[in-house]
Amino acid sequence: MGANGLRTGRQVLVTAAMAGLVVAGSAAAAAAAWALPRPAPGITSVSPRTGRDNAHAAFTVSTNWAQLGYSAAHTGFNPYEKVLSVSNAARIVRDWSIRIGGGVGSSPAVVNGVVYVGSADGSLYAVNAATGAKRWSVRTGVNVFPSPAVANGVVYDTAIDSDTSALNAATGAERWRYPDGADYSSPAVGNGVVYISAYNGTLYALHAATGALLWADNTGWVDLSSPAVANGVVYIGTIEGTVNALDAATGTKLWSVAIASTGYTFSAPAVANGVVYIGSASGSVYALNAATGAELWSFTTSSYIDSSPAVANGVVYIGSDDHKLYALDAATGAKLWSFTTGGKVESSPAVANGVVYIGSGDNLYALDAATGAKLWSYTTGGGVQSSPAVVNGMVYVGSYDHHLYAFGLPGEHHRP
Repeated sequence: MGANGLRTGRQVLVTAAMAGLVVAGSAAAAAAAWALPRPAPGITSVSPRTGRDNAHAAFTVSTNWAQLGYSAAHTGFNPYEKVLSVSNAARIVRDWSIRIGGGVGSSPAVVNGVVYVGSADGSLYAVNAATGAKRWSVRTGVNVFPSPAVANGVVYDTAIDSDTSALNAATGAERWRYPDGADYSSPAVGNGVVYISAYNGTLYALHAATGALLWADNTGWVDLSSPAVANGVVYIGTIEGTVNALDAATGTKLWSVAIASTGYTFSAPAVANGVVYIGSASGSVYALNAATGAELWSFTTSSYIDSSPAVANGVVYIGSDDHKLYALDAATGAKLWSFTTGGKVESSPAVANGVVYIGSGDNLYALDAATGAKLWSYTTGGGVQSSPAVVNGMVYVGSYDHHLYAFGLPGEHHRP
């Protein structure tokens, strides 16, 4: 590492997360003496806190997209991405793709260099994020449409007509299983608890390490929406068109609000700056006060909304079955722009470094988040309902052509 002027002779792996930086492994003590910069993917040269002359160290900074919508709050926004941008998105190329046994409607989680994704063949796959090489696969259900969540070396997986399972992230070995029966929604993990919205209408809170039931709330209605967790509250939409807020620790109902008299709520809530944003099959997206459930505004599209919103820099991004992606002012609901795609937008958007990524029909798009101008697109061999994950200069997404894809800038990664 002489080219980097390293005196420590070691490289420190730093993982960027919503709560800050975590320095991994035995290098943590060494890193404490160094002034860490704002996290950005790649190698960053830094100086020591002691101010020693000519002393530098290289820190490898990576970001995790650990669950649906990036975090338990489901904002769909990676604030640490610094590689892909508006200026270079047009140069994105396919880095690798891997064929999987079934269609991939599941949205990938990317953690510590591994991509985890479910498939319609009933299996959960772990794939090397840099090369696309399969590390392991485990059959967990009939159709693993929901997106996995990863925390502390464990993958939490739900599947249609199956139970919730916790798997060793390195090997796929089962740690525990909870018999909730069937899940169309994705788990959310936060503060050592896994929240599952089951098809039987029950929201479960499970101890993340053991799978023990902490509490359960049964609405009596089928739940298709995925729970979001923020500031000690769990938010969930129901098929009856309501949004419920529950105390994350006890399951106590805080409020319940009807947002649509017609149509189910498949969209997962996104929580940002004290506001809950959610779409409905009625064709509208709603903004609710996170503390009270009071409606702040609503915006109506021309068709159903299955897409979940992303929220970044004062803008809400959401897709509709009317073939459009919408950008709305987060404070007022006023439309800022819309982009017409080639099909229904059932995928949920991902936002990173001024670019919004969305699947529609059989296409993946990259758009300027400020203007909606198309920067790039790629056509797969099947429908793209999977929601993209954007981390470390790469975009990962699944397609119903039985493939998981990875996209990045030319020459940034090895291609198998």
